[in-house]
Amino acid sequence: MAMQRKKKRQTPQSKRRFSDRGDIGWQGPIVHYRELDVLRKFLTTSSKIMSRRRAGTSAREQRDIKRAVKYARYMALLAYSGA
Repeated sequence: MAMQRKKKRQTPQSKRRFSDRGDIGWQGPIVHYRELDVLRKFLTTSSKIMSRRRAGTSAREQRDIKRAVKYARYMALLAYSGA
């Protein structure tokens, strides 16, 4: 008996987390390390980065968020641990 694979569904442009960013003509990262208000939305109260499932981001967006949070922590713009 052959197993059927599930079809992957693409997320429509309107349902994406950053619908105005990351298009074909977009230059640079999805999130910049200086956008602290955006980065704080993806941190828990203990300053851990939220999972993709909980944050509702794609793999590329999650990588950009991770990179931006780590750089913002290095530049002392974000705390390493929750206060």
